[in-house]
Amino acid sequence: MRKVLVLIVSHLAVGILGFALGIYVLPILVAPSGPSSGEVDAIKSAATYAAEFRRDLKGSDLLHWGEGHVSVAPRVVAFSGRLAPGPDYKLYLAPEFVETKEDFVRLKAQSVRVGDVRTFENFVVAVPESVDVSRYRSVVVWCERFSMFITAARYR
Repeated sequence: MRKVLVLIVSHLAVGILGFALGIYVLPILVAPSGPSSGEVDAIKSAATYAAEFRRDLKGSDLLHWGEGHVSVAPRVVAFSGRLAPGPDYKLYLAPEFVETKEDFVRLKAQSVRVGDVRTFENFVVAVPESVDVSRYRSVVVWCERFSMFITAARYR
């Protein structure tokens, strides 16, 4: 009986570990290639605002972080750097700087979702015409599927 119980527990543990690794690795495997540095630099030179994603934010950890330069223009947000890989990342503009999941949850209703982040090294996300970037202060990367804060930067 003990042997059967050990086998069941060990197989369940391996199954759970495999599932968790699949959730983490799958977005990396299916991610499209990011824009070239030249594309991001062209937007950077025309951007109205600039900011930095930093790894040392209170809400960042080993699996949820970003580091690099963010450029915010009236019709596009461009990023040159790296994000921790994960599923279902969304780019938001927030009315004030947020540094944790709790901060963003509190302001999410006042924030605007700009679009999807599909790459983990460099990205360019078009800003909808209905969004005025000057009405917001921060750019936030958020994992919608798991309600996880990834990173944020104050651009204004």
